[in-house]
Amino acid sequence: MKTRIILPALLAAVAGTAAAGDAKSGTGKPDKPDKDDEPKGICEWLEDDPGLLYESDDNPFIQRFELEGRFHYQAAYVAGKDVNGRRFHDTYDEFRRARLGAEVEFLRFLKSEISVNLVDDRRFRDNYPYQLDWGYDTFDTLTLELDLDKAFDLEWLDKLELTYGKMKVAVGEEAHQSSREIFTIERSALSDRVGGEEGRPTGAVLAIGRGDWELTIGAFSGEDDADALGGWNDGYFYYGSLEWEPKKRWRFVYDQILNDPRGVDRALGYAWASSLSGVYEDDRWGVMVNGIYGDNGGIGEGNLRTRRQGDFWGYVVMPWYWIVEDRLQLVLSYQYQESEEAEGIRLDSRYVRARHDDPLIDVDNGRGDMSHSFYAGLNYHLCGDRAKIMAGVSHTKLHARNGDVRAMSYLIAFRSYF
Repeated sequence: MKTRIILPALLAAVAGTAAAGDAKSGTGKPDKPDKDDEPKGICEWLEDDPGLLYESDDNPFIQRFELEGRFHYQAAYVAGKDVNGRRFHDTYDEFRRARLGAEVEFLRFLKSEISVNLVDDRRFRDNYPYQLDWGYDTFDTLTLELDLDKAFDLEWLDKLELTYGKMKVAVGEEAHQSSREIFTIERSALSDRVGGEEGRPTGAVLAIGRGDWELTIGAFSGEDDADALGGWNDGYFYYGSLEWEPKKRWRFVYDQILNDPRGVDRALGYAWASSLSGVYEDDRWGVMVNGIYGDNGGIGEGNLRTRRQGDFWGYVVMPWYWIVEDRLQLVLSYQYQESEEAEGIRLDSRYVRARHDDPLIDVDNGRGDMSHSFYAGLNYHLCGDRAKIMAGVSHTKLHARNGDVRAMSYLIAFRSYF
């Protein structure tokens, strides 16, 4: 039996404190609080699941209710040369993420997850409007999950879950890692590319796990303008992921994503992509290697320009080392990407191809046929991943249609979640 009810306990604690404010012990001295009653530090509070408001194995209707939130802020200074050799230097700051959500487990076998984005910071974007808006923006996640393994007591499987709704599609190792835990301030441009044009499409996925293996297969809607759940009239694409973890320190993941050639898929934005990644993690160090190959597709994928079609490929190598265990982490990352056509790859939106103070700066909208970047950063964990400061510097080179773009970026970020 397991029961945890946080909200009533908090109310009772407040009432009890008020009533006993002047209480004395028999010696005439204030009662010494028990060790368990002493106030917790901020890290202890964050790591003790403060959003978990209710948990009970006995309640047949609601077994668990938890709130979730995250706040990510970052700033950057970027300096470089555009395709014409013109120098630029710009400063940006951005409220990267502000989300609030809830997770509910109910009726023994069902789980619902809902989260919304509470900020839309477009001040750095290269298209109008250039503004910062607080308040409800869009749904980030809106899903309903059925635990079939638990419902039918399937002893021959460790996991069998069916999920429907608006969710993230994870292609590549960086995408498999939550934004709460990523080692670099931004994922690589290659990871952003295969993540699709619409980061949270509507779909249905089935996850099957047994032993060291886990298989996920699904289909997603191509609708890219739905605020909540999308329809199925604008094309669709298929997704598969196979994970193998033969030992505690090793993990291998193969991801495949494929557009339906009969439809126009604006949410994905390319024909198909394959990703193979391997991760080794020791106590103090680790390394990730991820290779990706894909096809930008043609007119059937809404890609009307020949120079943005054809195959693309690349890889990411990311080693890391704990300088101070669980506190200070060094991260290095190298990314290379290339394409058949002149504009078959693209830089990520932060911040080389962002809006520049000098309107004459031309970076070919971040498109080209070859680019590579190197990143070095330090992550200082105040409270594990629940509160950390990240700092990094990166060098980016893009071979664009009208010339080369080179830039240095200096970044700092704060990440927190509960």
